[in-house]
Amino acid sequence: MLKLWGKIITNNKILSQEVAICEETLEYEEELKKCIIELCYKFDIQKPYWLKKNLVEYNGIKKTAFTQDNFMEEITFGKFEIEVLEEK
Repeated sequence: MLKLWGKIITNNKILSQEVAICEETLEYEEELKKCIIELCYKFDIQKPYWLKKNLVEYNGIKKTAFTQDNFMEEITFGKFEIEVLEEK
């Protein structure tokens, strides 16, 4: 089970926050992808692209932030941040 906390942040203020839970037995990357897609759906935002910095941050501290550089379209917030709350 993977539990992921997602936040939409602008000017260091949390505008919106949601939790996504994947209870299916999948490969870790698939669980993560499923949670991110669920969070994006809840926030009504497009799915971000993973850059090398996101991979390094996530692998190191189980947390990363997606900024305008991670999105193809213009975003109306400062960043979309994800953080692992619970893993298998």
